[in-house]
Amino acid sequence: MDTKTDNRIVMTLDAGGTNFVFCAVKANKEIISPLVLPSNGRDLDMCLKTIIKGFEQIKTNLADQPVAISFAFPGPADYANGIIGDLGNLPAFRGGIALGPMLQNHFEMPVFINNDGDLFTYGEAISGLLPWVNSQLEQAGSIKKYENLVGVTLGTGFGGGLARKGELVLGDNGAAGEVWLLRSHNNNECFAEESISIRAILSAYGKMSKSGTPKNITPLDIYEIATGKQRGDQIAAIESFKQFGNALGDALANMITVFDGIVVVGGGLSKAWQLFAPEVIAHINGTIRSVNGEEVPRTEVTAFNLEDALQLKEFVTGQEKEIAIPFASGKVVYDPLKRSGIGLSRLGTSEAISIGAYAYALNAIDKNS
Repeated sequence: MDTKTDNRIVMTLDAGGTNFVFCAVKANKEIISPLVLPSNGRDLDMCLKTIIKGFEQIKTNLADQPVAISFAFPGPADYANGIIGDLGNLPAFRGGIALGPMLQNHFEMPVFINNDGDLFTYGEAISGLLPWVNSQLEQAGSIKKYENLVGVTLGTGFGGGLARKGELVLGDNGAAGEVWLLRSHNNNECFAEESISIRAILSAYGKMSKSGTPKNITPLDIYEIATGKQRGDQIAAIESFKQFGNALGDALANMITVFDGIVVVGGGLSKAWQLFAPEVIAHINGTIRSVNGEEVPRTEVTAFNLEDALQLKEFVTGQEKEIAIPFASGKVVYDPLKRSGIGLSRLGTSEAISIGAYAYALNAIDKNS
């Protein structure tokens, strides 16, 4: 599916706790200026009317008829059926709200709702990191090609998604890729998001800093302290990102053990990749033990940092060689290096979600027709 050349229009929504941002996408591009309306998340009737109003205004500004509505919305939710559950940042949603069916009845067009982590991953699988990786391998003359993508977003929370062969992997309950609930490597009584999020960086720095912690300090401040651009406890700042990277490395090791493929990293905290990437790669490429102390590799694959030129070269080169076919005269090409590449979003998180929503809607429409 080449969404870059598809002329169909899909209306989209970026749903936040404070504001709703409505737009329309055609051929992977936003074709009108986004419309921002307050979410009114504490008043269900007003919130639902705001969503209808937003899409109506977008539709009025379009030269051609849209074919679908597709957007990310917070969970918990039964995404397949468009039913939203009890939300923390939109507290008016309680007890199951049939948002998808409501919009489908009103606009008389298909409506698709998904998790933002899923749509981020799908966008990167369609037009982002995954095709970029395969183009690098092709240019290097490698026989290797990847079809699976694990996506994670690092920010206020720890989100995730899975894509395989151009399709989202959603699970029977729409709960696949809910990585935030993995067990935290740094504190095994907590879930992973407690160690892989903005609050984790702030908490770690606050506990370790010997120079005091300003009230309004941000992860960007801690990043700049770690890189010497701001005054503060540089050792504590560096260690905060190291702890973050170690926890992320453990979560990704679990993910690629279950779902073997490339990993794409997005979200605001991904901008500090240089500070925690070494810990991520080292953890995945580390060891784990049996009860009698025997060490075995942490995963079946070797992880490579795709943002590092030397590691990228080693990743695309592999260990290809020709081996003889027993009892025959021919040979086959064999690459014994099982490997996963971990890289940053090639689209940007917001654009990846938008393209993911667009591609998901078109793919579903095409399959149904």
